[in-house]
Amino acid sequence: MILSELKMIIKENNMTLKKQSIRKTMHITVDGKELSKDELITLSEGWSEVQENFFRKMLKQGGHFRLQDKKFIVSLEQRSDLDSNGDKPVTVPPLPGERTF
Repeated sequence: MILSELKMIIKENNMTLKKQSIRKTMHITVDGKELSKDELITLSEGWSEVQENFFRKMLKQGGHFRLQDKKFIVSLEQRSDLDSNGDKPVTVPPLPGERTF
């Protein structure tokens, strides 16, 4: 009996989003209202594992979708340090022995 209660507690703890999964570059709107991290976490407590995994995927790519009769809009801020191909800037290491004065 104790083991089954422990499994339910572990399952309940894993069924919500974590603050780390919601980045500051993400703007999440639910039914026209932008929500904070804490509000999203409490909203996710009633989601199934499949719904939570779907939401995590949508957080990565952004877009419009529905989940439990709520309309979500996830918009991601574009990074300004990427080049036209989407690559990060390349830093060239200094040559050994070269000094600039």
